[in-house]
Amino acid sequence: MKLKYLYLMLYMLCGTYIAVAQNTNLSSSEIKVKLEKLNVLGSVLYFAAHPDDENTKLIAYLAQDRKYKTGYLSLTRGDGGQNLIGTEQGIELGLIRTQELLAARKIDKGEQFFTSAYDFGFSKTHQETFEFWDKEAILREAVYIIRKLRPDVIITRFPPDARGGHGHHQASAILAHEAYLAAADANKYPEQLSTVKPWKAKRLVWNTANFGGMNNTSEDQLSIDIGNYNPLIGASYGEIAAKSRSQHKSQGFGSASSRGKSIEYFEHVAGEEAKQDLFDGIITTWDRVPKSAGIQQLVTKINEQFNSNYPENSINDLILLLNGLQKIEDSYWITEKSDEIKELILACAGIWIDATTPKTQYVAEEIASVALEAIVRRPNVAVEILSGQHKVSLKTNELWQASQNASWDTPSQPYWLVHPHTLGKFDVNAEDIGYPENKNLPTISFHLKINDREIHIDQSVRFRFVDPVRGELYRPITIMPDLTITPSLTSVLSKNSEPQSIELKFENHHPSKKEYHIEVISPLDWNTDQQKISLDFNGTDVISKMITVQPKDYDQIDAMDYLSFSENGETIQDSKFIRYDHIPDVTWFPPVKIALKKVDLTNPVKRVGYIHGAGDLIPQSLSAIGIDVTLLNPNELISANLKQFDAVILGVRLFNVNSNSPKILSELLDYANNGGTVLVQYNVNNRLQTENLGPYPFTISRNRVTEEDAKVNLDKNDPALNFPNKLTEADFEGWVQERGLYFADNIDKNYRTPLVMNDKNEAPNNGSLLVTKYGQGKFVYTSVSFFRQLPAGVPGAYRLFVNLLSKE
Repeated sequence: MKLKYLYLMLYMLCGTYIAVAQNTNLSSSEIKVKLEKLNVLGSVLYFAAHPDDENTKLIAYLAQDRKYKTGYLSLTRGDGGQNLIGTEQGIELGLIRTQELLAARKIDKGEQFFTSAYDFGFSKTHQETFEFWDKEAILREAVYIIRKLRPDVIITRFPPDARGGHGHHQASAILAHEAYLAAADANKYPEQLSTVKPWKAKRLVWNTANFGGMNNTSEDQLSIDIGNYNPLIGASYGEIAAKSRSQHKSQGFGSASSRGKSIEYFEHVAGEEAKQDLFDGIITTWDRVPKSAGIQQLVTKINEQFNSNYPENSINDLILLLNGLQKIEDSYWITEKSDEIKELILACAGIWIDATTPKTQYVAEEIASVALEAIVRRPNVAVEILSGQHKVSLKTNELWQASQNASWDTPSQPYWLVHPHTLGKFDVNAEDIGYPENKNLPTISFHLKINDREIHIDQSVRFRFVDPVRGELYRPITIMPDLTITPSLTSVLSKNSEPQSIELKFENHHPSKKEYHIEVISPLDWNTDQQKISLDFNGTDVISKMITVQPKDYDQIDAMDYLSFSENGETIQDSKFIRYDHIPDVTWFPPVKIALKKVDLTNPVKRVGYIHGAGDLIPQSLSAIGIDVTLLNPNELISANLKQFDAVILGVRLFNVNSNSPKILSELLDYANNGGTVLVQYNVNNRLQTENLGPYPFTISRNRVTEEDAKVNLDKNDPALNFPNKLTEADFEGWVQERGLYFADNIDKNYRTPLVMNDKNEAPNNGSLLVTKYGQGKFVYTSVSFFRQLPAGVPGAYRLFVNLLSKE
């Protein structure tokens, strides 16, 4: 017997562990579904690029109808997309979409996995994608995940060519095929073989589809009807999928339920071709595992004798089943089925446990008093708690309460953000590959004995509270750094070398440490009025300080510089909190790096009105250059005194998200006709709330320029590029992620189009900027990605934006 297998047997004999994320209980119908799954030993991996790429209906069907272990591997966390529910972009959007994926998987019962690829924004080709991603590193991770999950079938969402659209989509299909082959080759990534073994999936298929104006399905492809209704769940897989997909709220993917027949199509890619079913030729019963002859019979007996009114009657057989797993020699299925059985034992006994703290934040190694609760709610079940000093037998339907001190070692920074990342990839440790979130989140271990079988449960520790509207809720607890700094500005533009002041809010999270000595790390080309800051937190937890920065006497500072802070050589971090009702609270700790840039800017614009659309950071960005921004209620424009503003700006995608768009535009055109300036930012071409997008006709296409360094041709005689700032090609240097998106098309001749740009090997496009006189005023429609450029502190973008707001 191999030593590794012997250790596994000793581990099981001494008691087994189950991780519990939250104390949800299962109904008898849910228990029955999971009991039936005990006899299914098949697995499938869905493989794509982003949150929302997955086919939630197919995942729900495979996981809950066929009862296979079903995973979704999203290569990225969706960091580069747009946000329809708030102002978060980049890393923070990726954090939101990670949790949205996890929320979706809770509904469709799939499992979620990631590689370390970073979503750097829209890409037109897989070649461009691989210029940013470290293809070899992402391939290595995909191979590891396949070897770890051991899927019988791998399914891609996209093809590996232009039909896949987005370059990330194409790249995901290419990587899936290469990973499928490499995972089976012991010569590929042999360093992985100390923890996983080579694995050859039976087949790789492409889940073809009909969307985006392209139909890749055909009747000669393998087809499966997944429109079943599951009476134990009380829903069809189309209904489950709609709830799952609707968790992608940041992308506006609320979905209607579908009912009835629903055909999915699959094109063969590699491996043994399936003729009738995805799992043709694959044994998905216990027959695939040596020495498991008695297991399947016992599982069948448990299912046949399960009494939904008395689920506790199945516990002893489930314990026999758990013990019986010790006789087989397949560690993968031992682990998988042991976890399933232990969850069922808890559910059949009606066991509920909880671990809560009196506050939401602690620092590393701070002692937390954790309130413990447990109850067994079904009769004739013997349950003992054997945790540490707590040794007690639980009485049926009587709540047991105790407390225990605990502490945790490190701040709860998401593991993929611990180290700096590149434009294409996060730097993650090998042991974290694949996980959707941190493995070391705060937990408490409960040691239970249930009908003489010992089981260890790792219960998440959370903060519990009651909201007067939403009822009882939980929040994750956060392990904070000792000290955080929140700056009033994350990007500073020094206009014409003027000094700029930044407020720094220092917050002490440590219960006993009161004094800090901070070093201010400023770039050589900038002066700061302070080099060291001493802090004394006796009597307070928050101290605010002002710091002033100013460029030195250089004619030009080309590069972006940064101001940062350290204590004892360690970079000090900010604390960012993200809260939405549909996901758990998210906290992360970016290092404080205040971008510093000099800009030669003439700005006659003093006051603007701003109407938010889907959400962006343009108002804060304009405030940073001295513009007074007033947020306007779009429903009260008639009563608003618009004449007080030099310009009125519409936020991104307002025409997509505001049903009152026609009336808003009408009011603003009246304002422009009387001498005002109206600037409308980009919208997408589906779900538009109005057909009229400006005073003269144009449409919105899907054209975009994704290369942030793409050449821009300027109409150097156009007033928009000459007043009050004269723009040159140099103003389009240093842009981030993209030039623009969803460009205008079919443009009426009344509009001027002073910018022409294109990605490599594409025709020039003039749809990024439309300007026209209207009455006594001006109307501007722009698909330039100002919502990315201004928060990033791009000087040329500021100069252009101010020109667009100015009177010509």
